[in-house]
Amino acid sequence: MTGVLLDIQNLTIRAHGKPILNGISLPLKAGEITALTGESGSGKSMTALACMGLLPSVMDASGTIQFECQNLLEMPEKALTQVRGQQIGMIFQEPMTALNPLHTIGRQVAETIRIHAKPPNRAEEQARAVLRKVGLDMPLSRYPHELSGGQRQRVAIAMAIALRPALLIADEPTTALDVTTQAQILDLLKSLVKSEGMALMMITHDLAVVGEMADHIAVMQSGNIVEHAPTAELFARMRHPYTRALFDASWHKAQLPEAASGTPLLSVRGINRDYPLPRPRPFAKRPAFRAVNGVSLEINTGERVGLVGESGCGKSTLTRAILGLEPIQGGEITLNGEPVFTHGRPNRDVQRQMQVVFQDPYGSFNPRHRVSRLITEPFHLLNKPPVGAERERAIAEALTAVGLTPDDQHKHIHAFSGGQRQRIAIARALIIRPKLILFDEAVSALDVRVRATILDLMADLSREYGLTYLFISHDLGVVRSITDRVLVMQKGRIVEEGPTERVFDAPEHPYTQNLIAAAPRLPDIGDFHAA
Repeated sequence: MTGVLLDIQNLTIRAHGKPILNGISLPLKAGEITALTGESGSGKSMTALACMGLLPSVMDASGTIQFECQNLLEMPEKALTQVRGQQIGMIFQEPMTALNPLHTIGRQVAETIRIHAKPPNRAEEQARAVLRKVGLDMPLSRYPHELSGGQRQRVAIAMAIALRPALLIADEPTTALDVTTQAQILDLLKSLVKSEGMALMMITHDLAVVGEMADHIAVMQSGNIVEHAPTAELFARMRHPYTRALFDASWHKAQLPEAASGTPLLSVRGINRDYPLPRPRPFAKRPAFRAVNGVSLEINTGERVGLVGESGCGKSTLTRAILGLEPIQGGEITLNGEPVFTHGRPNRDVQRQMQVVFQDPYGSFNPRHRVSRLITEPFHLLNKPPVGAERERAIAEALTAVGLTPDDQHKHIHAFSGGQRQRIAIARALIIRPKLILFDEAVSALDVRVRATILDLMADLSREYGLTYLFISHDLGVVRSITDRVLVMQKGRIVEEGPTERVFDAPEHPYTQNLIAAAPRLPDIGDFHAA
């Protein structure tokens, strides 16, 4: 095929005899972006690892991956090391784990140049230039922990493009980023493809990102490419039912019941939270960084409130303060009129009326314990925890409420899918019937169809239990679908609040306007028909 840079033909991968990829074929052309999309386990990342020659040793691969007249599957490891970094670059999903925390960013970007470039003596100078190219004009002596998530991702991109590879593979490069940082990274990738003429394989489950970025889309399911077409054609027709199901799940909006006009439940009044910074010089007064700056808010009983803002705006600090896990300097937090802090210490009687659902359901559970023990952990907050038959009833009721069965209590957490684990996390939050639940990025790590079922579950629980919750997320589409009111946070302050639809349709504050403008918009089928 004319202009094809990488040609995957009949690629089959097996692990211990079990098929992972089933004879997939995919061409990538120079100067174009091809997106691989699909749910977790569909084979997207395995396809990328096969192209890099990084498959685990337990896997057997057959077929061909033709790159510049060479079959990558047949190349010896020594030859592949010359291809990686120099001709094919890869950006991994989590930059903090992809970067070495013991080395400076300058050293890590220069490493690729020193290994491949001839001569390597200008590696530091070239590293500084490529970091500027990705929008980082900072000292090379910085370490990864000193950078924000978006800056770390830019360093990872700089490492991947340092030698201007012909092919760039980006594996979920924006999943953990807030919307404005995500928009910057996507614009950077598009400009690199245009200016360098490279081919980009973009792996993502976010159809909104796919619609804005890709020239071609390949939809993967269970190790197969079920549909492959130019972006406009695929969105306009969607021949395969699985593609349609993904699109419908991305558009999905939970049907929340009418919000009850309850009495004030949570009240936050003018709270501050300062963190001490290093002394600028010996014996100097220690400066402080104010993460939360005079924040005030109210949540009524039965109300569903969203909290949005960029990374570092203070959302997590505010959440911890509400839960009584972060001391505050000034102001007051009360729940049902009772202070969360008394004499500077958390009030356990108030704390037991709140629960939290975390972003990573697997990481928030002890894998050694069975579900029955995991979801009853909040019982330690009660003065008289239920025992015997009463405990069994509470477990069965909580699991049934989230769409699981009482028998699931006897299993370990590894026996469940990601969506089921999040259901168990919600069951743990519900089991002591708290007055307030805080959802901290509770669906950001889930596939679109799983996310839709969890949002429906939250709507059902709101209908049945009259839930009151604060939903913290950087995904504006999800916040819009699952809240009645939204708070927008910037640099430790609430800069705008109001009914969700009003804030999204007619934002008043410039920061809110920028956030909404930066969020990728899922294409409407009518857009493509009109075109």
